[in-house]
Amino acid sequence: MIIPSSSPFHMLSCLVMLLLLPFPSFSADPDALQDFCIANLNASISVNGFPCKPASEVTSDNFFFDGFTKEGNTSSIFGSHITSGNVFSFPGLNTLGISMNRVDFAPGGMNPPHSHPRASETGVVIKGKLLVGFVTTGNVYHSKVLSAGEMFVIPRGLVHFQKNVGKKKALAFTAFNSHWAGSVVLPLNIFASKPSIPDHVLTKAFQVEEDIIHTIKSKFSS
Repeated sequence: MIIPSSSPFHMLSCLVMLLLLPFPSFSADPDALQDFCIANLNASISVNGFPCKPASEVTSDNFFFDGFTKEGNTSSIFGSHITSGNVFSFPGLNTLGISMNRVDFAPGGMNPPHSHPRASETGVVIKGKLLVGFVTTGNVYHSKVLSAGEMFVIPRGLVHFQKNVGKKKALAFTAFNSHWAGSVVLPLNIFASKPSIPDHVLTKAFQVEEDIIHTIKSKFSS
């Protein structure tokens, strides 16, 4: 039996096939179409990445990065410091779909609850003891205390954190499947946005009085 191309069955079959086909756009970053594309950070146009430097201007130094060699200053309010190895600090990562961070923790310091909208994250503890946790979209909390050499993974977009629960400094390296994972830091986004989220929105969301919102906002006013 020949099924007419305009029949509902034919249209349904085509739709099912489209849904089953793999879509490269679902990946964190698009696949590169050349060996490399050293980012031209000064370009006036940027479309899902940066334009490439002319090959004649590329040097060996463009493929190496020494930003992780120094310990970060952990005197921030959170007691941690993130040294980013993304496309902005290491233009050689442009279009390659990878990046890394060095995260230093003072005793008791933390990388506060945050999420990465464009990448999944994996990490390894190099020194110290870290409590690593994340919350699923089903509101389930997963966590574990990790020591040196142990590894973790955070699925893309989920809220997560790391906290130093040891008595000494801690160090971790994290990696992402994007050259710029992005970071939504919850306490800063909620209480230190510019312009500010209206107080009446936050009092309703957190079920607290306005003076409590003001107190929290004052902690991030600098």
